[in-house]
Amino acid sequence: MNNLLILLALIPFSVVLNTMGQILLKSGSGQGIVSLNVFLGLVAYAISTVSYIFILKRLNVSVAYPLVFGLTIIATTLAGANILKEQVTVQQWMGVGLVISGICAISFGKIL
Repeated sequence: MNNLLILLALIPFSVVLNTMGQILLKSGSGQGIVSLNVFLGLVAYAISTVSYIFILKRLNVSVAYPLVFGLTIIATTLAGANILKEQVTVQQWMGVGLVISGICAISFGKIL
């Protein structure tokens, strides 16, 4: 049970930091390689990577990778649309739906 609670905290933490890294790098990409947003994006990635290592300690990589990075794809698509005001096509939303179904197929039976 304790392991499950740790995972329920670490997985969203890693996903949020990874998504923040993506958004910060995108927003800093027009400012040159040395900018505050690029630096903060790299820091977010570094912390996300450390949290992912703790996730790998508790889950098989065959479950952890699709779960964490599938959720990151979903979160990044939503953040890109809402924060960066990027246009997301119907086909991309269909892809997000497929990612969700893949996460369900791969992960839920292994975690719970």
